[in-house]
Amino acid sequence: MSEANRLYGEQAVARYLGEMAGQREAVFARLEDVEPEMIWKCPAPGEWCIAEILDHTRVIYASTMPLFHFNWVLLQPLARLRRDRPYAIEIDDVYRRPGFPQKVGWMWPPRISPERPVSLAVLKKDLSRMHEQVCSFYQNKPGDLLGHVRLFDPAIGWLNLIQGLQVGLFHDRLHYEHIAKLLGLVAV
Repeated sequence: MSEANRLYGEQAVARYLGEMAGQREAVFARLEDVEPEMIWKCPAPGEWCIAEILDHTRVIYASTMPLFHFNWVLLQPLARLRRDRPYAIEIDDVYRRPGFPQKVGWMWPPRISPERPVSLAVLKKDLSRMHEQVCSFYQNKPGDLLGHVRLFDPAIGWLNLIQGLQVGLFHDRLHYEHIAKLLGLVAV
């Protein structure tokens, strides 16, 4: 059971890391032909521009990865005792839950702004580098341990490190879909 249990989580992690890279590459491919000023144009007062949305996705990972590292170090010994037990590798898309708190990005603001712009290449490099750090964290960790190291999020509840990675994908997707809508507005 242990070998199958370990592989179960590792396959999910590999799939999620692939999706993370695929989503990132797709959004930047869409932006290649967009005029730079449109990437920095705020759609309305008080709303983030495309570049700020992209940087916010980076900031979220930068904020949550230390917590993942801490829980890994702290709870791995307990997870070793439970590693033969089943664990979940999926969670519902929490951002689609009715009543899920939205508009809380102000707690993780982008580090760039229209007043302090950077190129699209820099945005891509910075987000790619952060995703590499996420990959580095998950690489070579047994899936059955990742599936038993848990953390608590006040808005989501209990989840393990594999589900936490999937929540990151959902967060990225939410913002990449927003960017797609903004690009549709730009093209009008």
